[in-house]
Amino acid sequence: MFLELIAVIFAGMAGGGLMAIIIKFSGSRLPKWLTPLAAGGAMIAATVSSEYSWYTRTADTLPEGFTIVETVETNAFYRPWTYVVPLTERFVALDGASVQTNAAQPDLRLAQVYFYGRWSPLNRLNVAADCNARRRAALTDGISFDDAGAIEGAQWVNVPDEDALLDGICEVQ
Repeated sequence: MFLELIAVIFAGMAGGGLMAIIIKFSGSRLPKWLTPLAAGGAMIAATVSSEYSWYTRTADTLPEGFTIVETVETNAFYRPWTYVVPLTERFVALDGASVQTNAAQPDLRLAQVYFYGRWSPLNRLNVAADCNARRRAALTDGISFDDAGAIEGAQWVNVPDEDALLDGICEVQ
């Protein structure tokens, strides 16, 4: 965040400086108020560019075996450009290498899911997926496994037919 602030400040100085040079070479025929306007415009452009490139930059750094299963796009009145092109602020990634199965429970899978968010710390959650019953559960404290490998104490959530996270977990071989 600090580096982005520095980048925005430098973009403002560059935009204002460039406009000051243009005004000087125009023989001062252009109004001087264009200098702070250019500085502000450059700062807004740098901020918007940083906001929109966050998802791509972060997704490109995911380790091998991670799959993005869901993205969350937003728009806001204080960012009117997001109504034209929505901004991806969060996404969910599945660690395919972490998916585990048990021969005694072939439809039950365990996986690690990561929640990435702009300006948010990275969160990890262990998830159980019952591929046959189309349900999943977060593995938290109080969860145990019986001798047959079944999960006890889980709060199962039935999911719709098009649940990207469950589909992603169940597709991993």
